Amino acid sequence: MSNTFSVATKPLQNILSSMQPICNKRTTIDATSCILFHVSKKELILKGTDLEVSLQASCMLDESNLEEGTSFLVPGKRVFDIIKELDDTVSCHLENNQLRLETNSINVSLNTKDTQEFPPFPESIENMMHMGAQDVLTMIDSVAFLIPKNNTNPALNGVLIEIDSNGMKMTATDGHCLAQTHSQSYTLQDPQQWVVPRRAIFELKKIIESSEEETIFLGICGNHLVFSGEGFNFFTKLLNESFPAYSHILDKTNFAPAQIDRQSFTKTLRRATCLLSGQFIATQFTFKPASLDVAMQNKDVGSLQETVGLQSYDGSDQDIWFYAPYLINGLNIFDENNVTFYIKDTTKPIIFDSQRNNIEVTYLVMPVSQPTG
Repeated sequence: MSNTFSVATKPLQNILSSMQPICNKRTTIDATSCILFHVSKKELILKGTDLEVSLQASCMLDESNLEEGTSFLVPGKRVFDIIKELDDTVSCHLENNQLRLETNSINVSLNTKDTQEFPPFPESIENMMHMGAQDVLTMIDSVAFLIPKNNTNPALNGVLIEIDSNGMKMTATDGHCLAQTHSQSYTLQDPQQWVVPRRAIFELKKIIESSEEETIFLGICGNHLVFSGEGFNFFTKLLNESFPAYSHILDKTNFAPAQIDRQSFTKTLRRATCLLSGQFIATQFTFKPASLDVAMQNKDVGSLQETVGLQSYDGSDQDIWFYAPYLINGLNIFDENNVTFYIKDTTKPIIFDSQRNNIEVTYLVMPVSQPTG
């Protein structure tokens, strides 16, 4: 008699979908293209790893005749491609080194492999704190857009996560701009900080969105950082390089605050960007007590001169040059109609900030040199 178990296809599809970016990445070990299935009397546990990030997830079985747990490897892409085309519940049979997937009208078999070929999986998680899943997503969305893909400084290719008695921060920078989000709701008395790779941040985001978890646990496991829910553990290796010091550029001492209509400002910036034609040309921003004059000229394309209303600005007149696309990128993370910002002079950044419930979001852009000629 074969080992038999049945499982609802929907939760299994979700898990296998989350594992596809992991099992489809080429590594030095062929077995990482497989997913490890561990079947017990009541539960199915799946594990996938590409040696940099790892995911373990579980779902309950509808039925099982197994008295003892058993483990095997299945090609990750193939099993997902089959399961995603099935409805309702699938009956699984283990016999003769094959996994047979069966429904009322479908009978498909996949060859299995021994789990000894699978690389060691992170174990023994030390949980440190728990966070609201929606807060984690909000914080990720506030900084992830700015993470470079292949910056020459490896430390910039990730997000700096810092947690201490004052709260939790996530920070990303590409060397020209910086995005940071801060929540005072999540604290640790023993300060911790890690640089999490860009890829892990985006994979974590997708996993949380598809899992419908309400609470996320943060822990450590050897040289891995671990994000967990009731049904999954996501492990990621960390970047060893030191994240650049940034606190000095966030200092708003003697900066003048102001408010601007975000939609109107964004439209002006988009029009300026249309005139760039792929060139790095600075746009002039003239800040006045009641208005912001925006001017940009591209000799090969044309020019722009517009005025946008300012509110609550009582600083001196300032001419500062910025690269318009840098401003647009950050404005997209704010929701409010009137966004608050701070300026000082031609050597200091423009700093936007916002408060969303218990989460503060900050975005800054460094000025560029005044065009010559």
